[in-house]
Amino acid sequence: MASAPGPDLPGDSSEDERPKWDNKLQYLLSCVGFAVGLGNIWRFPYLCQSHGGGAFLIPYLIALAFEGIPLFHIELAIGQRLRRGSVGVWKAISPYLGGVGLGCFTASFLISLYYNTVLTWVLWYLLNSFQHPLPWSTCPLNLNQTGFVEECQGSSSVSYFWYRQTLNITADIDYSGSIQWRLLVCLAACWAVLYLCVIRGIESTGKVIYFTALFPYLVLTIFLIRGLTLPGATEGLIYLFTPNMQTLQSPRVWLDAATQIFFSLSLAFGGHIALASYNPPRNDCEKDAVTIALINSMTSLYASIAVFSVLGFKAANDYGHCLDRNILSLTNEFDFPDQSISRDEYAAVLTHLNATQPERLAGLHLESCRLQDFLDKSASGTGLAFIVFTEAILHMPGAPAWAVLFFSMLFTLGLSSMFGNIEGVITPLLDMGVLPRWVPKEILTGTVCLLCFLVATCFTLQSGNYWLEVFDKYAASLNLIIFAFFEVIGVVYVYGMERFCDDIEWMTGRRPGLYWRVTWKVISPLLLLTIFVAYIIFLVWTTLSYKAWNPQYKQFPSRQEKSYPGWVQAICGLLSFLPALLVPGVAMAQLPIWRRRKQKNVQQNMRLKLQDSKVSDSEIR
Repeated sequence: MASAPGPDLPGDSSEDERPKWDNKLQYLLSCVGFAVGLGNIWRFPYLCQSHGGGAFLIPYLIALAFEGIPLFHIELAIGQRLRRGSVGVWKAISPYLGGVGLGCFTASFLISLYYNTVLTWVLWYLLNSFQHPLPWSTCPLNLNQTGFVEECQGSSSVSYFWYRQTLNITADIDYSGSIQWRLLVCLAACWAVLYLCVIRGIESTGKVIYFTALFPYLVLTIFLIRGLTLPGATEGLIYLFTPNMQTLQSPRVWLDAATQIFFSLSLAFGGHIALASYNPPRNDCEKDAVTIALINSMTSLYASIAVFSVLGFKAANDYGHCLDRNILSLTNEFDFPDQSISRDEYAAVLTHLNATQPERLAGLHLESCRLQDFLDKSASGTGLAFIVFTEAILHMPGAPAWAVLFFSMLFTLGLSSMFGNIEGVITPLLDMGVLPRWVPKEILTGTVCLLCFLVATCFTLQSGNYWLEVFDKYAASLNLIIFAFFEVIGVVYVYGMERFCDDIEWMTGRRPGLYWRVTWKVISPLLLLTIFVAYIIFLVWTTLSYKAWNPQYKQFPSRQEKSYPGWVQAICGLLSFLPALLVPGVAMAQLPIWRRRKQKNVQQNMRLKLQDSKVSDSEIR
């Protein structure tokens, strides 16, 4: 370790009062839990599958090396050195950068609102998993008890349970509908659980994190072992990782890889700065940044193998049922003996009939059964968690047990990510001293959780899913890219590269090498600027629309694409730019203060000059 004293910084004054992690493992698990979230399970596998399989790993690893890890290192290092939350860190570096901290604080608040709502849905499914058969396994009877509900028959039992029995969704975002009380109760339960976990900050989350961060890995391993033994698992994994290098010619693939790294590591949320601020000053933050980033990426790959082994089983199962339906049609039409055509013989029989009796065969209108088509029916986000994977579980022996495991894993994954999100809100509030020191921290934490719960009740409306998609698309993406850009610029060009390297040498005992210096100074800012421009172009060329679940739609169960009404588009624009506008807003607010200070300094200098001239005149006399 470097023996020289650390640079004199404003964050050193309250060292003894600030809480500390009980041990290094607590901190690492907290960062891993914050970084590894639902996106590792339901977004990365989808991106990898839809963007060229193994070829997607090329832009992903490039983005990890030149964007993810360098930015992550900056956040951990600056939080650890200045010992403050996001607002305090950037105000300490420069008052003009205070808007970056406020923006991160606002983004974390907005993300917490809808992220915990996803946990509400997960909790609802988890509670419904403790029964046999699972409630989404069959369609319910209609009111006359003479058949199944028409909407369910027209879609599927899994889709019906999600859209109608869980969300009770409206057909248009213009119609808000009523509050769904079962979701409101689950939302209250989720915020209550979160409050109990974060009630004393890292003192309480540090205890819970051992379970919430490690349990998902246990469940993933169980799913992986079981998935690899299922028929169709090999086909699913081959489909996932077969490289298609031509996809690398698409700019969208590179943009998705860069943004996936960005959001997967939870960069610019402010949570990692807050978590690192509780570290001892001499902690090796460089090693932590590389370790956590690699764990996060390896988890994404690990989850992809587990998820697609199960989805391969689902595709093989659906493919087999498709063949069975066609075989039944052939058996009835051509009077074949029952069970005389096996699945393996189906292709040969079909070829023979097509050659001998083509007109009669064409009249059957047989389904097109290709395994590739069923493998193509993957999804991301809630579509993967609550429809595709949930349907796959139905085909597994002991389905309720697998459903309990799956939704328990999602809940703990989301909960550990929420620890970091809410820490990104509470730590800045504590640093700003919004409440007197004699007020217990539990009061502030409870007030924040209660406020978040009250605001998030809008997501329990029948149109709540549409609004959650609005927040997910527009509240974070553009804002976080802007904040990350200003973070790099603030540290490298305002705080100073040499000063920052001095700090890291003092903390770790090693001076940052060429890789860190080049990425911080040139590559990372340019990458972020490129992502920002590409994202703006993408937004300009994309119609602001959403997909509605409408049983009256002619192509139902396909979702109907609708344009957002004008007032919703205004909200989208507000969410996209309002947090980012805090950066120039705070900087402009500092200008009058700077002018007053400058005027005061000029006046003081004038007084000193006058005093000096009087003294010199008296000496001459």
